[in-house]
Parts: sequence; C-alpha cells; structure tokens
Amino acid sequence: MSTPLRLVKGRAAVVQPRLNLSDKAANLSQREDVVVVCKNNLEFMRSLGRGSMKLIVTSPPYNLGKIYETKQSLDDYYDEQSKTIKEAVRLLHPQGSICWQVGNYVDDGEVYPLDIMLYPLFKGAGLKLRNRIIWSFGHGLHCQKRFSGRYETILWFTKGDDYTFNLDEVRVESKYPNKKHFKGPNKGKLSGNPLGKNPSDVWEMPNVKANHVEKTNHPCQFPVGLVKRLVLALTNIGDAVLDPYIGVGSSAIAAIITKRKAYGCDNVPEYIQIAQERIDQLYAGTLRVRPMNKPVFEPPPKQSE
Repeated sequence: MSTPLRLVKGRAAVVQPRLNLSDKAANLSQREDVVVVCKNNLEFMRSLGRGSMKLIVTSPPYNLGKIYETKQSLDDYYDEQSKTIKEAVRLLHPQGSICWQVGNYVDDGEVYPLDIMLYPLFKGAGLKLRNRIIWSFGHGLHCQKRFSGRYETILWFTKGDDYTFNLDEVRVESKYPNKKHFKGPNKGKLSGNPLGKNPSDVWEMPNVKANHVEKTNHPCQFPVGLVKRLVLALTNIGDAVLDPYIGVGSSAIAAIITKRKAYGCDNVPEYIQIAQERIDQLYAGTLRVRPMNKPVFEPPPKQSE
C-alpha cells in the first residue's frame, strides 16, 4: 500500500503563479527552500553559490535517444557530462556528497557502462569514491541476445574525508533482529545493532514502471525512496540538495519530506509542470509514494501438484 504524505509547513510558502509552459526559463515551483526551474542545467547551476550544496544527486540521460534526449556520439555525451560534473564539483560543500546514478548505453547490442566511463571525470576533479551502489530491480526490457539488464549504479563521491554520513538514519531491519551472543562476556546481549543493519551497497527497490504508485509519464523516473535514503544518509536537516536533471521532481520531494532545501532544474517544460503538481500534492498531503524500506513483493511458492 502506498503512503499519502502530509507535510506541515512551519512558515508560509511563497507560490509563484502558473506560467505558460513555453517559457522555458520560468520558475514553476518557488516556495521557501524549494526552487525548481525549467532551465538549462549549466545556466541554473552557474547561478548558485560555490560550496552551497550538501548533496548533488541526479540521474542524467543515458544517451539512449529517449523522447526527452537527443542521441549523441559518446564523445559528445562525455563532453557534456564533463561540463555538468565540473559545475557540480564547484557547488559541492566541503563535507558534501555527489551521487551520480547511471545505467548502460547500448549501441547495436554492445554495452557501454556509463559509470565506468564517467568515473575518471570525478576522480580527475579530486573527488573520492565512497561506494559504487548497485540498484537492483526486477522489471525492464526483455533481451533476446544477452541477459536482461536489471540494475543500475550510483557513484557516491565526497570532496574529502570529513563528510556527512548518518548510518543510523538508514539502517534496515536485521535478518535476525533478536539474535544474541551465546557465550563470552556479552552472553545474552544482542549481537547486532538494535537499530538494524547497514543497508549495504546493493539496494533492491522496484523501478518506476506502469504499476508503480509514483508513475508519471516520464520514461526513466527516480523512485522517491531511492533518493530519500541518500538524502537521509548524506545530509542533515536544513541542508541543500540539488538535482541538475530533476525530471518530474522526485529528488525535490525526497528533500522536502526530510526537511531539506530542494533545488533542481530540467529543460523539458512538461516534466517541470508535473514536478510542480507533485510538490503541490505533497504540501496538500495527497501525494502517494512507495515507502523507502518496503520489501519487494515476492509471489507465494507454487503449490505442488
């Protein structure tokens, strides 16, 4: 079952009037601490202050030629990503994190892993890779000449060794929550952390497909729960979160839910309009999202004949 969210605002929000979607520079969501604009990402990012973002989390286009992107040569794609990443590094707080979530580029049956391709750009900027998180899901295209792709990766980088990491905020239920030491000085005491276990670097969450409660008409939509785990772990209340490819606003929603400041942009007016509507629903308490740690549904075992 999905969870309708109700957000209580401590102060009055400033809401801009709806604007014509043809105005690509229009700011379609402007509340206190929520800025979502329809604008080229480099233009928007260059308007923000150096070191102002505690978390930059995004899922850039994969250069697959989908309706919201123009297919480029890999060299052109790499050059475009290089410019965006350079600007992201400028904006990153000294104790902040960058989480770049990508899949694979496939051309004529050959797979190009974009995370491996983009890693040198971050490393060359002096960032340190903390985890290569595998996001595993069960649905997608069914391949005929290779195994079907059922995962994507999140590259988590920091500027230095002094970075925000709130593990207790994102612990998950232990497999054996009441397991106790059976001998030694701790005999009879819980052997694991009572708050749960580290979620590890392999996350199993459904991707947003037709039957997902969060589905809009965006073809590659972030699940709110995926971003929420990153926001909780890598920022504190009141910190700023930026998504330079915000699409339909899932990153902003995750930030608002957790009492962070939300910034984002996209150059597709239709998606920014949807983001505005979802943020409106969030503040109204009617937005439906899938709970962050809800187990993936497993069908019951087949009855033996």
